[in-house]
Amino acid sequence: MRRWRQRKKPICEKKQVSRAASQQVSKPVRCANSFPPFTIRRKGYRSWSCSKPVATIFVFLAALALSPASFAQGSSHSSVQLYTRVHPAMGTDFTLYIYAADTATADREAERVFSMVDQLESLLSNYQSQSELSRINANAGTHAVTTDPETFRFLEESLAWSARSDGAFDITVGKLMKAWGFFRSTGHVPTEAELAPVRAETGWKRVVLNAGTRTVRFKAPGVELDPGGIGKGFAVDAAIEALRAEGVKAALLSAGSSTIYALGAPPDAQGWKVRVPDPEHKGDAISTVTLRDTSLSTANCSEKHFVAGGHQYCHIMDPRTLRPVEGRLQATVIAPSATDSDALSNAMFVLDEDGRKRLMGSLPAADAVLIVLANGSVEKYRWPRE
Repeated sequence: MRRWRQRKKPICEKKQVSRAASQQVSKPVRCANSFPPFTIRRKGYRSWSCSKPVATIFVFLAALALSPASFAQGSSHSSVQLYTRVHPAMGTDFTLYIYAADTATADREAERVFSMVDQLESLLSNYQSQSELSRINANAGTHAVTTDPETFRFLEESLAWSARSDGAFDITVGKLMKAWGFFRSTGHVPTEAELAPVRAETGWKRVVLNAGTRTVRFKAPGVELDPGGIGKGFAVDAAIEALRAEGVKAALLSAGSSTIYALGAPPDAQGWKVRVPDPEHKGDAISTVTLRDTSLSTANCSEKHFVAGGHQYCHIMDPRTLRPVEGRLQATVIAPSATDSDALSNAMFVLDEDGRKRLMGSLPAADAVLIVLANGSVEKYRWPRE
């Protein structure tokens, strides 16, 4: 069980710890009758602080800004408070906002959530040589590999999104990401000669799943799976299901700067308010939506890109052209599950306007999309009114 240091009295304070230290323990933020703004900072530092009570304060993330509504002091829900827990996983920070009766309850649910995330990271990470995904990458090119139910379900959902998006979403981009220097590197513009073998090693149709035997094999050697466009959403969904099973009524889980899920609603509120940032004007919001029992994901290039020869190259690849996507700034998606919103935000970022319209026409009515193009224009598909 993870333990968090507690104080006898709520004290508003600000702390800063190094990422190395944060690997040892998840830190709490709690301040009586207030909401703790949390900032994810680049260069490996995070800070916590407690603010004075206000009707609404904003929690800023790199690509999403969350605004938990406050609760009425005299209401029937006044016995619960908002707690915040932060845990490093999957190359980012998972942040849990949860309404609970006391610190012990919040700690117990945070332990449940973060243990689930860690378990899935041990299965799906392509940065861990001993993970199940790394074992598949190493062996499925020569023979069928039997895998566990959870990993197999992850692969099924990934390939389903590849089929829906006509390959705009594709987890077989492992070699492609390496060719462009986005895997443990600082960026590289490959030559056509360097991309030639990658073309033979990329494509979702080169992955064959057998549900009867729960096996996966590659039709060509060298295929390499990369979970980056869907893995965090998959982990968020699993963690949220664990909270639901325990009867948690109001929580919000954020996977770094890309995917969140809003479970229930804060006391005396319709849902969790989420500010979608304007990619062209730092600090401004392009939209504010209220989420309840649904997910929101954003794909953009603001955090991961490199510049070479005066040209910016985005980390989001078009698997069909083997090149970084251009002409888009941001794609934000609302969908019932975090797995779906994560994958769909990437697919919508890759597809052109015709492709986006075709895909939207095949999706459930609950899905909504907001696209910001490089020319500043905005496309909205079923986006909720504010």
